[in-house]
Amino acid sequence: MTPRNLFALAILVCLAIPVSRGAQSNDATNRLTPTNQLARDIFKQLIEINTTDSVGNTTTAAEAMAKRLRDAGYPESDLYIGGPNPRKGNLVARLHGTGARKPILMIGHLDVVEARREDWSVDPFVFLEKDGYFYGRGSIDMKSGDTFLMMTMIRLKQEGFKPDRDIIMALTADEEGGQSNGVDWLLKNHRDLVDAEYALNPDAGTFQMVGDKKSMTAIQASEKLYQDFELKVTNSGGHSSLPVADDAIYELANGLVRLEHYKFPFELNEVTRSYLHLMSIIVGGELGADMEAVLQNPPDAAALERLSQKPFYNGITHTTCVATRLDAGHANNALPQMARANVNCRILPGHTADEIRATIMKVLDDPKISVTPVLTGGLVARTNLPSPLRSDLMTTLAKVTAEMWPGVPVVPVMETGASDGAYSRAAGIPTYGISGMWMDPNDDRSHGRDERLQVWSFYAGVDFYYRFVKALGSSR
Repeated sequence: MTPRNLFALAILVCLAIPVSRGAQSNDATNRLTPTNQLARDIFKQLIEINTTDSVGNTTTAAEAMAKRLRDAGYPESDLYIGGPNPRKGNLVARLHGTGARKPILMIGHLDVVEARREDWSVDPFVFLEKDGYFYGRGSIDMKSGDTFLMMTMIRLKQEGFKPDRDIIMALTADEEGGQSNGVDWLLKNHRDLVDAEYALNPDAGTFQMVGDKKSMTAIQASEKLYQDFELKVTNSGGHSSLPVADDAIYELANGLVRLEHYKFPFELNEVTRSYLHLMSIIVGGELGADMEAVLQNPPDAAALERLSQKPFYNGITHTTCVATRLDAGHANNALPQMARANVNCRILPGHTADEIRATIMKVLDDPKISVTPVLTGGLVARTNLPSPLRSDLMTTLAKVTAEMWPGVPVVPVMETGASDGAYSRAAGIPTYGISGMWMDPNDDRSHGRDERLQVWSFYAGVDFYYRFVKALGSSR
């Protein structure tokens, strides 16, 4: 049976299971057990350690989490803290198994996006529980996920669980920005500490809700490659009272218009093909019919045009490049000597930044416009192939989902954003984004003002990751 048919069967079985009120209750995991109290304490501690690139310190957070692990029984030999400089430390911890199978790696970044007190209604670096939400920078992205991993490692150690494979956790620096990405640094400098059969990343694959209804648990097996390009025109300028034909601003603007009207080719991979097929079953109607129609060979042109008008579906089926910043001129009464723009590209898996640069230059069709890659964490010119949809991982995820939330389907996704999974996939470690965190995409405040996560969703994630990783580490 093909992966597409296998997942279609799985989703139909999931949808056939009635959803009980108890399974859908948002309050079921909200009782403060000793486990939840410890999780809350760790979450609070992480939120209140500033780990921004400007003034924060991931080493402080790494050392605090290492102490928690020592208190849970981990020996010093199973812990590692290191990084390229004193502020950018990473923590690696290992729970030893029997060695019957290759290790599983769990990755989570400790750094957070900048947050200014004056931009928030509350202090972003003071943990706050209010009206059913946890507030604080990183409450969604991704100190909640870090806590899920920490609690899983602590609980498995304290109960004496012996998995059939080592379970490795890496809490790292500079996913959100900065020049010292921790996953990349560990892979280049200490591959032996993090080498694994595959990796789990709670920073992707959000479990989605619509209002109070759980719609799907997601497994992100693919993501687009992030790449910025600087487009630039220079000339000699002059007095603004004597306009010339080769004005740098107009030259650049005309090129940007050509790029605006260019559409990269429609493409699907195993993950997006499975996603569209399964979602066509879930959503039905004209939208569902269009999803199924673009899966044909060749895709239905009218259906493809309708889907492409929707930013999300356009994003998962095309490489996109869009101008995000402009800078030009040096005086109001002078012709510009320079005009430049930043063009941000989100590149489909299987393509490199060099390929996209060549396409942009062809579309611009103007040798006066230079196109220069802007370094973004060392990912320039790397490909980012999808991770295979492993049957063992999918089966375990479906099983744990059915136990915790009967009737909720499991759907593979490709996200249009970027995560540390780009580094691990590029290094040959298949990586799967599974957040364990339920969220309505219409209330996603990550990177923004008053970032918050529902209390029940946090505790549900703590329980989910423990069950999920324990099942993955149990004998077949």
